[in-house]
Amino acid sequence: MNLSAFKTSLFAIVLAVTLGGCTVNPVTGEQQLSLIGEDQELAMGAEQYVPTQQTQGGQFYVDPELTLYVREVGEKMAAVSDRPDLPYEFVVLNSSVPNAWALPGGKIAINRGLLTKLDDEAQLASVLGHEIVHAAARHSVQRMQKTMLISAGVAGLGFALSDNEWAGLIMGGAAFGAQLALAQYSQSDELESDHYGILYMKEAGYDPTAAVELQQIFLELSEGQQSGFINGLFATHPPSAERVEENRQLVQKIGAGGYRGKEVFDRKMAKLRSLQPAYDAHDKALELAAKDNLDAALDKVNEAIRLLPREAMFYSLRGRIYQGLKQEEKAAADFEKAVGLYPEMFTYRLYNGLNALQLNNLAKARENLIKANQTVPTSIAFLRLGDIAVRQNNRNDAIAYYSKAAEAGGDVAEEAKRKLAALMQ
Repeated sequence: MNLSAFKTSLFAIVLAVTLGGCTVNPVTGEQQLSLIGEDQELAMGAEQYVPTQQTQGGQFYVDPELTLYVREVGEKMAAVSDRPDLPYEFVVLNSSVPNAWALPGGKIAINRGLLTKLDDEAQLASVLGHEIVHAAARHSVQRMQKTMLISAGVAGLGFALSDNEWAGLIMGGAAFGAQLALAQYSQSDELESDHYGILYMKEAGYDPTAAVELQQIFLELSEGQQSGFINGLFATHPPSAERVEENRQLVQKIGAGGYRGKEVFDRKMAKLRSLQPAYDAHDKALELAAKDNLDAALDKVNEAIRLLPREAMFYSLRGRIYQGLKQEEKAAADFEKAVGLYPEMFTYRLYNGLNALQLNNLAKARENLIKANQTVPTSIAFLRLGDIAVRQNNRNDAIAYYSKAAEAGGDVAEEAKRKLAALMQ
């Protein structure tokens, strides 16, 4: 969603606030404020789905059968929801952070880091059913209306990614989608999603006891301060003893029993579980790199690559480590490998372009930075595209790129403003 589209959406919301409007919640049947129509809801989810996936690790492409399985379970749950005609989509993301999220219109994702914590298909159905309720009940849309998430600040390019951060925030439309996906739900929204998600499970033939078990697990992990969950699922879906008890009472009321699907789940998860040591090595390498222990990080990421040589994420990380070690030629080979394995992933294109610029390969740098920005625009890509335009004596392009980068915050914006001012003299 570009800047003009955001401004149009903002104007539409302001107009709706002025005129007022209510509708019936399609799940609960209760009256609720309605400032965003269904067409806008569907358009927002569709526009933000791929960029938000990419800011959360991208698709887990090494095991497409797992994604197909998750989609089948999700579609089974969506079919019994209160909005079965939404254009639901389900995807597995390549992130160790245990989390799941839903965008407006039924665009749902679950991280492989959460899948590895589940015991059977019924628990998977519980997670997906919970997210389906968030989408069906328009919780993301309601949250936007209450918090005014769409604002002039978000509509602008408010987040920056620097040249050398190991983890950074993106900007523009994708930042908006990420906020929608990763903002914390209210307690009432969580209880509502638990409640109707359990009813959907029962209707779909799953044992709703799995939902109680899942909340118990999450509550125990939160009390044990498991950092991965705190940074992921617990940040967006805070557990509580109240949720566990309400879920238990509802299951007692509607009756336990139903399909668990452990054997099928174990079979579908076998490949991911076998690959877990490779992802553990990658995560350790990332942790070491963030502490500037690059030699040890290189050893660990090499271990990950030996275990799983077709994972683009590993080559991208090794390329960044080589950059930190001032070995740009080796970094270039790894970034090319990452792009070759997953050409749609914006981060691989971005790092490939930035490294090519370091090697004075302007054509390669420009191509990759432009392709990265087509999926997820970043301030650093605009800034370096401006630098390339200057070196190619293209003043108008340089001004346009620097102007874009100047809309972001932080050091990137300040550098863009200085270079823009110099061009305008």
